[in-house]
Amino acid sequence: MITIESIQSACKTSAGKNKAVVFAALLAEICPQWGINTQKREAMFIAQLLHESGEFRYLAELGSNSYLSKYDTGKLAIRLGNTPEADGDGQLYKGRGLIQVTGKYNYKKCGEALKLNLVKNPEFLENPRHAVSSACWYWQSRKLNRFADADDILGCTKSINGGTNGLEDRKQYWEKLKISLPK
Repeated sequence: MITIESIQSACKTSAGKNKAVVFAALLAEICPQWGINTQKREAMFIAQLLHESGEFRYLAELGSNSYLSKYDTGKLAIRLGNTPEADGDGQLYKGRGLIQVTGKYNYKKCGEALKLNLVKNPEFLENPRHAVSSACWYWQSRKLNRFADADDILGCTKSINGGTNGLEDRKQYWEKLKISLPK
Protein backbone atom coordinates (compact mmCIF):
# COMPACT_ATOMS: atom_id res chain seq x y z
CA MET A 1 0.00 0.00 0.00
CA ILE A 2 1.33 3.41 -1.00
CA THR A 3 1.69 5.86 1.87
CA ILE A 4 3.17 9.31 2.29
CA GLU A 5 5.78 7.86 4.63
CA SER A 6 6.85 5.14 2.21
CA ILE A 7 7.44 7.64 -0.57
CA GLN A 8 9.10 10.18 1.71
CA SER A 9 11.52 7.52 2.93
CA ALA A 10 12.78 7.12 -0.65
CA CYS A 11 13.06 10.84 -1.41
CA LYS A 12 16.48 12.45 -1.24
CA THR A 13 15.32 16.07 -1.04
CA SER A 14 13.03 18.04 1.23
CA ALA A 15 11.18 19.26 -1.89
CA GLY A 16 10.50 15.63 -2.82
CA LYS A 17 9.31 14.82 0.68
CA ASN A 18 6.93 17.80 0.54
CA LYS A 19 5.61 16.83 -2.89
CA ALA A 20 5.05 13.26 -1.66
CA VAL A 21 2.24 14.61 0.50
CA VAL A 22 0.34 15.64 -2.66
CA PHE A 23 1.19 12.63 -4.81
CA ALA A 24 0.91 9.72 -2.34
CA ALA A 25 -2.88 9.89 -2.10
CA LEU A 26 -3.24 10.18 -5.88
CA LEU A 27 -0.90 7.25 -6.45
CA ALA A 28 -2.74 5.12 -3.85
CA GLU A 29 -6.06 5.90 -5.54
CA ILE A 30 -5.10 5.68 -9.23
CA CYS A 31 -2.40 2.98 -9.45
CA PRO A 32 -4.66 -0.01 -8.63
CA GLN A 33 -7.03 1.00 -11.44
CA TRP A 34 -4.15 0.40 -13.87
CA GLY A 35 -2.89 -2.89 -12.41
CA ILE A 36 -0.06 -1.34 -10.41
CA ASN A 37 -1.26 -3.22 -7.38
CA THR A 38 1.53 -5.22 -5.77
CA GLN A 39 4.51 -4.16 -3.70
CA LYS A 40 6.91 -5.03 -6.53
CA ARG A 41 4.93 -3.05 -9.09
CA GLU A 42 4.45 -0.04 -6.83
CA ALA A 43 8.14 0.06 -5.88
CA MET A 44 9.34 -0.14 -9.49
CA PHE A 45 6.73 2.35 -10.73
CA ILE A 46 7.37 4.96 -8.04
CA ALA A 47 11.16 4.59 -8.37
CA GLN A 48 10.85 5.40 -12.06
CA LEU A 49 8.53 8.33 -11.34
CA LEU A 50 10.84 9.78 -8.71
CA HIS A 51 13.71 9.82 -11.16
CA GLU A 52 11.73 10.97 -14.21
CA SER A 53 10.04 13.86 -12.38
CA GLY A 54 12.86 14.97 -10.10
CA GLU A 55 10.89 13.76 -7.09
CA PHE A 56 7.57 15.14 -8.38
CA ARG A 57 8.99 18.62 -9.01
CA TYR A 58 8.85 18.61 -12.80
CA LEU A 59 5.61 17.85 -14.59
CA ALA A 60 6.82 19.33 -17.89
CA GLU A 61 10.03 18.68 -19.78
CA LEU A 62 12.77 21.18 -19.12
CA GLY A 63 14.63 22.70 -21.99
CA SER A 64 14.84 25.71 -24.23
CA ASN A 65 12.86 26.09 -27.43
CA SER A 66 16.01 25.18 -29.36
CA TYR A 67 16.36 21.97 -27.32
CA LEU A 68 12.69 21.07 -27.82
CA SER A 69 12.94 21.78 -31.55
CA LYS A 70 14.23 18.19 -31.91
CA TYR A 71 10.56 17.18 -31.60
CA ASP A 72 9.48 19.73 -34.21
CA THR A 73 11.10 18.56 -37.45
CA GLY A 74 12.66 15.51 -38.98
CA LYS A 75 12.33 11.80 -38.33
CA LEU A 76 11.84 12.08 -34.55
CA ALA A 77 9.00 14.57 -35.01
CA ILE A 78 7.28 12.26 -37.49
CA ARG A 79 7.78 9.22 -35.24
CA LEU A 80 6.11 11.14 -32.38
CA GLY A 81 3.17 12.10 -34.59
CA ASN A 82 4.20 15.73 -34.92
CA THR A 83 4.25 17.47 -38.27
CA PRO A 84 7.59 17.55 -40.10
CA GLU A 85 7.37 21.36 -40.49
CA ALA A 86 8.91 23.80 -38.02
CA ASP A 87 5.52 24.89 -36.68
CA GLY A 88 6.01 24.67 -32.91
CA ASP A 89 4.31 21.34 -32.22
CA GLY A 90 7.57 20.07 -30.74
CA GLN A 91 7.21 22.63 -27.95
CA LEU A 92 3.44 22.13 -27.71
CA TYR A 93 3.74 18.33 -27.32
CA LYS A 94 6.90 18.30 -25.21
CA GLY A 95 7.17 15.73 -22.44
CA ARG A 96 4.60 16.18 -19.68
CA GLY A 97 3.37 14.17 -16.73
CA LEU A 98 5.34 12.04 -14.28
CA ILE A 99 6.55 9.83 -17.12
CA GLN A 100 7.00 12.32 -19.89
CA VAL A 101 4.28 11.74 -22.50
CA THR A 102 5.85 13.23 -25.64
CA GLY A 103 4.55 13.88 -29.16
CA LYS A 104 1.10 14.46 -30.62
CA TYR A 105 0.49 10.75 -31.25
CA ASN A 106 1.12 9.88 -27.59
CA TYR A 107 -0.96 12.83 -26.38
CA LYS A 108 -3.83 11.60 -28.57
CA LYS A 109 -3.59 7.99 -27.33
CA CYS A 110 -3.18 9.03 -23.70
CA GLY A 111 -6.08 11.48 -24.01
CA GLU A 112 -8.33 8.78 -25.43
CA ALA A 113 -7.52 6.49 -22.49
CA LEU A 114 -8.02 9.24 -19.89
CA LYS A 115 -11.02 10.79 -21.67
CA LEU A 116 -9.26 14.15 -21.94
CA ASN A 117 -8.63 16.23 -25.04
CA LEU A 118 -4.88 16.40 -24.62
CA VAL A 119 -4.28 17.36 -28.24
CA LYS A 120 -6.09 20.67 -27.65
CA ASN A 121 -5.05 20.95 -23.99
CA PRO A 122 -1.63 19.33 -23.56
CA GLU A 123 -1.01 21.33 -20.36
CA PHE A 124 -3.63 19.16 -18.59
CA LEU A 125 -0.77 16.70 -17.96
CA GLU A 126 0.80 19.26 -15.64
CA ASN A 127 -2.11 18.78 -13.23
CA PRO A 128 -1.04 16.30 -10.49
CA ARG A 129 -4.04 13.96 -10.98
CA HIS A 130 -3.55 13.83 -14.75
CA ALA A 131 0.23 13.54 -14.33
CA VAL A 132 -0.30 10.37 -12.25
CA SER A 133 -2.98 9.00 -14.57
CA SER A 134 -0.85 9.58 -17.66
CA ALA A 135 2.10 7.79 -16.04
CA CYS A 136 -0.16 4.85 -15.23
CA TRP A 137 -1.46 4.82 -18.80
CA TYR A 138 2.10 4.86 -20.14
CA TRP A 139 3.10 2.03 -17.77
CA GLN A 140 0.15 -0.15 -18.74
CA SER A 141 0.34 0.62 -22.47
CA ARG A 142 3.97 -0.55 -22.55
CA LYS A 143 3.25 -3.57 -20.32
CA LEU A 144 5.87 -2.53 -17.77
CA ASN A 145 4.46 -4.66 -14.93
CA ARG A 146 6.37 -7.55 -16.51
CA PHE A 147 9.65 -5.84 -15.58
CA ALA A 148 8.49 -5.07 -12.05
CA ASP A 149 7.30 -8.66 -11.53
CA ALA A 150 10.71 -9.92 -12.70
CA ASP A 151 12.73 -7.37 -10.66
CA ASP A 152 14.18 -6.13 -13.96
CA ILE A 153 14.97 -2.46 -13.37
CA LEU A 154 17.31 -2.36 -16.36
CA GLY A 155 14.58 -3.51 -18.76
CA CYS A 156 12.07 -1.14 -17.21
CA THR A 157 14.45 1.82 -17.41
CA LYS A 158 15.29 1.11 -21.05
CA SER A 159 11.58 0.91 -21.89
CA ILE A 160 10.92 4.30 -20.30
CA ASN A 161 14.11 6.14 -21.11
CA GLY A 162 15.28 4.43 -24.28
CA GLY A 163 18.63 3.81 -22.57
CA THR A 164 20.13 3.64 -19.12
CA ASN A 165 20.08 7.34 -18.20
CA GLY A 166 19.77 7.64 -14.42
CA LEU A 167 19.87 3.90 -13.81
CA GLU A 168 21.81 4.15 -10.54
CA ASP A 169 19.44 6.83 -9.24
CA ARG A 170 16.44 4.69 -10.15
CA LYS A 171 18.03 1.70 -8.39
CA GLN A 172 18.51 3.71 -5.21
CA TYR A 173 14.86 4.76 -5.16
CA TRP A 174 13.78 1.20 -5.94
CA GLU A 175 15.84 -0.32 -3.14
CA LYS A 176 14.40 2.11 -0.60
CA LEU A 177 10.82 1.59 -1.83
CA LYS A 178 11.13 -2.20 -1.70
CA ILE A 179 11.79 -1.83 2.01
CA SER A 180 9.32 0.97 2.84
CA LEU A 181 6.28 -0.23 0.88
CA PRO A 182 4.36 -2.96 2.73
CA LYS A 183 4.08 -6.30 0.95
